[in-house]
Amino acid sequence: MFVQEEKIFAGKVLRLHVCTMEGAEWLEEVPEDTTVEKLKERCLKHCVPGSLEDPKTVTHHKLIHATSEKVLTDTKTVLEENIQDRDVLLLVKKRAPALLPKMADVVAEEKRKQEQKAPDKDAILKATANLPARSVDRTVSHHNMRDFQTELRKILVSLIEVAQKLLALNPDAVELFKKANAMLDEDEEDRVDEIALRQLTEMGFPESRAVKALRLNHMSVTQAMEWLIEHADDPAVDAPLPGQPPAEAPAEGAASSAEAAAGASSEEGGEEAKDELTEIFKKIRRKREFRPDPRAVIALMEMGFDEKEVVDALRVNNNQQNAACEWLLGDRKPSPEDLDKGIDTNSPLFQAILENPVVQLGLTNPKTLLAFEDMLENPLNSTQWMNDPETGPVMLQISRIFQTLNRT
Repeated sequence: MFVQEEKIFAGKVLRLHVCTMEGAEWLEEVPEDTTVEKLKERCLKHCVPGSLEDPKTVTHHKLIHATSEKVLTDTKTVLEENIQDRDVLLLVKKRAPALLPKMADVVAEEKRKQEQKAPDKDAILKATANLPARSVDRTVSHHNMRDFQTELRKILVSLIEVAQKLLALNPDAVELFKKANAMLDEDEEDRVDEIALRQLTEMGFPESRAVKALRLNHMSVTQAMEWLIEHADDPAVDAPLPGQPPAEAPAEGAASSAEAAAGASSEEGGEEAKDELTEIFKKIRRKREFRPDPRAVIALMEMGFDEKEVVDALRVNNNQQNAACEWLLGDRKPSPEDLDKGIDTNSPLFQAILENPVVQLGLTNPKTLLAFEDMLENPLNSTQWMNDPETGPVMLQISRIFQTLNRT
């Protein structure tokens, strides 16, 4: 019996399920050595009669292996694509490529982009060439701001004296300021975040060192931990922070307050209340003493300046390191002594402030005095008091009066 050669060496016939996006489905039997392109032609001939008349039809379709989601390559055979019997193939029309934009559209788009583009330096200079030149002296602006801060401090010094005299006339002033003094004992700046401190001590850091790190890094656990690791081998890591009051200071203050209270208790009722109120004022001022920024103190001392003059510089310049450095390198004006001088009480500015009804009412509020004392030694806290519903209106009126008279 004679058998044709191609029959002997014919490949294995695979039965494949073919589907289209339109929902058609049929069984296609092909030898495993059939190319994907030939298989695609057979599929198109089955589902789209007459489609092969256009040679582009084949190239506009693709076969996808359903299980692997792989797009089959036209030049490879079914065997090379590792297609098995009973596999499912999906016949999909390729997405038409995006049409190239017309030249007119391209030009219009470029023109639109150019119109929306920000002008460059040359264009700005050309457009402003005929405008009159104006140069703002930044040095003058800086000095004006410094003059405002200096004048504000003088105003606060004088207003504190007025407020103390007014509040001394209030029969309930002693009780009011005792409560205010108790509030100051809970000052957030003196306290250390207990949760943050516990986290650091649980990591193995000594408590005193952890307290120092937290104060240096504004109670941030992450930054404090980085500081502790960085300064682990620093010989001065346990040294107290520059500018920090000694631990004995509060005790001395308490003792002196106790002695003053004891002395006052031996006097008569009216004089006793007056002296007690005076001592409370002194105690409040001691608690509100200026606290220099420890980081700024360390940075300026590393430049070679003495600690005392660094603290004076930061006090004069509201704890601003750069301004303090300029003060140290310059004429050092105003001096620390100038900070304790009040404004001329007969000046039009001070008289205008005292005549303002909002200020007059605020001076009878003990909280206003506390705000003045705090801003006097810690000017960076001004924002806190400006946002306070009780002290904010007073500060706003003082600022407005100063700005109004300063322009005239």
